[in-house]
Amino acid sequence: MASDRALRKQRKREERARKRASRRPSILVQEFWNLPNMLTLGRILIIPVFVWLTYDADPLHSLLAGLVFAVASITDVVDGYLARKWNLITVVGKFMDPLADKLIAMAALVMMVRLGRIAAWVVIVLLAREFIVSGLRTIAASEGMVIAAGQEGKWKTSLQLVGIISLCVHYVHPLDLGFRTVTVDYNQVGKVLVYLSGAFSVWSAVVYFRAFLGMLARRGSADPDADAKSV
Repeated sequence: MASDRALRKQRKREERARKRASRRPSILVQEFWNLPNMLTLGRILIIPVFVWLTYDADPLHSLLAGLVFAVASITDVVDGYLARKWNLITVVGKFMDPLADKLIAMAALVMMVRLGRIAAWVVIVLLAREFIVSGLRTIAASEGMVIAAGQEGKWKTSLQLVGIISLCVHYVHPLDLGFRTVTVDYNQVGKVLVYLSGAFSVWSAVVYFRAFLGMLARRGSADPDADAKSV
């Protein structure tokens, strides 16, 4: 009897193992496990390392923090390129990619304010712009409208990323241009670029808001016509 029970248990375990092996992974798992999404996840996981490097703020750690942020910015370009090339654009990726960008940029800007490398009001403007534009996009998407990114938003992103990298490096370092060596104050360069990105941030927010109002106006003027035609 004992041997029969042990045999039945063994058969049940084997049956469960076969069912698990034959079970297809969920849609969420299938969408998550691909290289572009892994690169995006890596950008999120690297944030604690970046914050730790910016705590000491000596020349070496500042240089390493700038390098980490630069690598994260490069992976942002790479994962988007790979997702489009390999047709791996997923719902999970659409959620994680902008989230990763905003998290690491927010962490960097907050740490730069903590270190006194940039004024707090500039960071407030930049973060407020992100909240406003994200809110407009969410409302527009819920209404079936799409607000395309303008060139001013791309300039904002480029200036902000290079500016943050410069602020992370912070210290004065020699830069070899090949034909001559110049001394660069990376903190001043970073400040100028982040201030410029702040101006482009306000500009792009105004453009987004005008586009959103324009879409609402066109929808409002189209509804009565549609109703009249249906009558």
